[in-house]
Amino acid sequence: MKFKKVGIFLMVASMCAFLAGCKGGKLPDKEIVLKAGFSTGASDPRVISTELFKEEVEKATDGRIKIEIYPDSQLGADSDLIKGVVNGEVDITASSAGNFAMYDTNVGISAMPFLFDGFDEAWNFVDGELEETAEKNLPDFNIKVLAHYDNGFRCVTTSESFGPINSVSDMNGLNIRTPENQIVMETMLLLDAKPKVLPFDELKDALAKGEFDAQENPIPVIYNNGLYEVQKNLAITNHSYDVMLFVIRQDVWDDLSEADKKILHDAALKAQKKDRELIRKQTEDFISALEDAGMNITYPDLDEFKDATSEAFDIFKDSYDAELLSKVLN
Repeated sequence: MKFKKVGIFLMVASMCAFLAGCKGGKLPDKEIVLKAGFSTGASDPRVISTELFKEEVEKATDGRIKIEIYPDSQLGADSDLIKGVVNGEVDITASSAGNFAMYDTNVGISAMPFLFDGFDEAWNFVDGELEETAEKNLPDFNIKVLAHYDNGFRCVTTSESFGPINSVSDMNGLNIRTPENQIVMETMLLLDAKPKVLPFDELKDALAKGEFDAQENPIPVIYNNGLYEVQKNLAITNHSYDVMLFVIRQDVWDDLSEADKKILHDAALKAQKKDRELIRKQTEDFISALEDAGMNITYPDLDEFKDATSEAFDIFKDSYDAELLSKVLN
């Protein structure tokens, strides 16, 4: 009996010593591996910025939380990556806000045509109360927004055989690839183009084969992914601003300690800052770089394009929260 008591005492003493060695008497936080998937290549600002996120998180946790980055659609196209976050197969991704609209239409409101005149105006919006309101239902789909990356303003490129875009009339009948983004597709329809969805990782090959006359993407995407090699004309249309939601699975987030949540939050804001700096600089620098690469650059009258797409808000008015739409318009 005495030996049993001694054994129990030693076991309890060992447990107390273990707990005392842990922070605040708590059990150590568990090791975590998070998979971050992206549709674009490693040179894309969203991937580069997530590399910084990875460094910050792994440094702050002494490698206890590891981030594995998979570019080039290794884990799927944008729609697959978002679906992967929803169903638990992908932990982290960054994709255009409009691509999340299949789960909650309000999220895509920032992609409405010609809503912003420049980066500063757009960032004030996405960092503010209206964007927060637009995203409020995403946790219901297992999506937690960590930060707002940037993708720039979308522009139209066309093939050499189709010719340049100088006016809205040049868009008539244009066979153009778009992402699975209803606002972008509707914008193209209002311009009398013929949009068709194709995963981004298949785009360059499809353009090379002549399956599309055109595509539309922000300037950094056009340059970083070599689309200028298969498209010879670039029209600076800036028809839609492309904020990117940098997201993590809500169930993963909920399972983190408060200390780990702060680490990820702080790292995400640093990555956001880097991403925005890269996008602004690349947007400014790459127009001349694309011209040097042989692209013909045109600057259509944007007022004409704005007039042609003004019905977009009426088309989507029943899809958005009425109060949110009213505040955005005013």
